[in-house]
Amino acid sequence: MSALLAYYPEIKSVHVHAALCSGALFALRGGAALAGARWPRYWLARYLSYGIDSVLLTAATMLFSMLPAGMFANGWLAAKLVLLVGYVGLGILAMRPTRPPRQRTGFYLAALTAYGCIYGIARSHHPLGWLAGWMG
Repeated sequence: MSALLAYYPEIKSVHVHAALCSGALFALRGGAALAGARWPRYWLARYLSYGIDSVLLTAATMLFSMLPAGMFANGWLAAKLVLLVGYVGLGILAMRPTRPPRQRTGFYLAALTAYGCIYGIARSHHPLGWLAGWMG
């Protein structure tokens, strides 16, 4: 058993709050960038995003290392990780100023959808996320 297990509630709280802050900051930056604002590309906004995401990844790694393998047996974590890679890629494409606005809007909406799916999977601990309750 991991010595970190005693700190599970605190680490989970940091992870959840960092995930919510990361998603909110992306939604704010992406929406502002699509509206033509320049501040989303300034160093402060970018580095704040990097800092929050670093805390998020650190907490996620700590949680993963302390939980038993059986917790992830149904594939929910794998589904979440695949969507996370997609979310990051879509977010990068959405923030690229060289892409046409219509493409950036599509990437932005797709990234927000991926984030919503990740959130649903995390809440349900099921690879179907929000659909798990409807599928029986």
